[in-house]
Amino acid sequence: MRWQGQRIDGDDGGALLPLKGLVRTVRTPDFDGVTFHEVACRSALNRVPAGSNMPFTWTINPTRGCLHRCVYCFARKTHEYLDFDSGRDFDTQIVVKTNIADVLRAELSKPSWGREHVALGTNSDPYMRAEGRYRLMPDIIAALAESGTPFSILTKGPLLKRDLPLLREAAQQVSVSVAVSLAMVDRDLQQRVEPGTPDPRARLSLIRSVVDAGLECTVLAMPILPWLTDSEEHLDVLHAELAEAGAADVTTGALHLRPGAREWFLDWLAREHPRLVRRYRRIYRGGSYASSEYRTWLAARAKEARRRHGVDRRRGPMWRERVSPELPAADLGPRQPVLF
Repeated sequence: MRWQGQRIDGDDGGALLPLKGLVRTVRTPDFDGVTFHEVACRSALNRVPAGSNMPFTWTINPTRGCLHRCVYCFARKTHEYLDFDSGRDFDTQIVVKTNIADVLRAELSKPSWGREHVALGTNSDPYMRAEGRYRLMPDIIAALAESGTPFSILTKGPLLKRDLPLLREAAQQVSVSVAVSLAMVDRDLQQRVEPGTPDPRARLSLIRSVVDAGLECTVLAMPILPWLTDSEEHLDVLHAELAEAGAADVTTGALHLRPGAREWFLDWLAREHPRLVRRYRRIYRGGSYASSEYRTWLAARAKEARRRHGVDRRRGPMWRERVSPELPAADLGPRQPVLF
């Protein structure tokens, strides 16, 4: 069914509109219960706030909100800057910057652009299922490579396989880093925690494909969920699978519960694992990060799993910084609104 025919004229009552730069609002049977808000963005490059622990200073977010529906997603709070809520709206009200490639090319062509590293996949996944319809990434990749701008991509989406030829070509011109997010190989649990994401087998296949294409692939095994995915057995199986798939390096970090994500995740926990609620409240103590004692314990267990399976080989700067016992797990996104 043609998307143009699915345009919603006027306020649909399910979204808090208007959005800046709104061009049209679309629904389609292919994405049941989801509303896409297509906007003309004013900027493509977002500067990471000063003081961030991130190893990059610029990000690109082709979309806002995410179809992956991860109950723990730290980016949920950012949807409130658009007058959406951080729960169901984050999962179903998706903002798509349809002109982002053109805007990006204009920004990259400015004499002031310093060709600093740019990260994609920090606030929403650039290879979520909707990318199959909008095809924003090919032009973004081309614009970055042609301008001499190094970049990295973090994704849960096997759709990235479509663009491997483009990424290989880009890697001949600039530094290209690819990271896959995969923290659990128990499919039943994974589908309950991340109900809109591809299952672990699909993501392990993505890792193999990236490696087979001649690109190094790192893995972010984050978040590790206390009492659910932090057992020695789970971490051992996870790292064994990642090693077999060809991952060059694995970065492990405990769940952190920023406002917006904290409420949504704890509601899920109360439904799915009510016996754990008190334990979580104890180790998180009303804050975003697990206790230093827990992080120290997890870091040691994860380090041993990496050593045992040989997934500690990468020496590059991106996605390599560990979650140390002293330093809370780094946020992979801005603490302030990401401007259009």
